[in-house]
Amino acid sequence: MFDIGFSELMVIGIVALIVIGPERLPKVARTLGHLLGRAQRYVNDVKSDISREVQLDELKKLQSQVSDSARELESSVRQEYDSARSAIEAPAKAAVAELESTAASLTETLPVAESISTGKPAA
Repeated sequence: MFDIGFSELMVIGIVALIVIGPERLPKVARTLGHLLGRAQRYVNDVKSDISREVQLDELKKLQSQVSDSARELESSVRQEYDSARSAIEAPAKAAVAELESTAASLTETLPVAESISTGKPAA
C-alpha cells in the first residue's frame, strides 16, 4: 500500500522515541497497531459486502435470463405442440368420418346380405 522501506521505518521510530518518550512508546505502538488492525478489518468487511452485493446482482440477472429462456422455451414447445396437434387432428377427423360412413353403409347393406345368405326376405 505505502512504499516505506526499513530505513524510513527506523527514522520514524527514532523520531517517535524522541517525541513520545521511551515510557509511552510501547503503549502508543500497541494502540496504533490495534487501530490499524481495526481499519484493515473494516476495509475487508466493506470489500466483502461490496463483493456480495455484486454477486447478488449477477445472480438476479442470471435468474431473470434463465426465467426468460424458460418462458421462450415453453412458448416454443407450446407452438410446436399446437401445430403438431392440428396437423394430426385434421386427418384423424377425416379418417373417423370415413370410418363412420363406411360403417353406416355396411349396416345398410347388412340386412340385404343376411337375406341373400339365408334365403329369407329382409324385414
